[in-house]
Amino acid sequence: QVQVVESGGGSVRAGGSLRLSCAASGVIFRIKTMAWYRQAPGKQRELVAHVPTDGNADYADSVKGRFTISRDTAKNTVYLAMNNLKPKGAAAYYCKVTTTEVGMQGIIDYGFWGQGTQVTVSS
Repeated sequence: QVQVVESGGGSVRAGGSLRLSCAASGVIFRIKTMAWYRQAPGKQRELVAHVPTDGNADYADSVKGRFTISRDTAKNTVYLAMNNLKPKGAAAYYCKVTTTEVGMQGIIDYGFWGQGTQVTVSS
């Protein structure tokens, strides 16, 4: 089982910055990708940014140029630096860790979610 814990949420004024952290722990064979999602009240959860182990980071169009995702592979940790936050960016931010295992049934991916961290942006 993999545990995922986010931290770093808080309240900022529009234009401010926050840095979120997400640490994965437990029995981890191989991390395939680490990602940040967000969900505002009454809206669907949306992908904000993700960084695969074998590939480049990618971002939602709405955050390109303002958010930066980075990983510390040795610590199984992913960060999301958020600059120039806008009121519409207020949401619960969730980290998802996807792991890959190779077994008798072939290659299987597993997704593990954190409990979320709240970001509030005031205008």
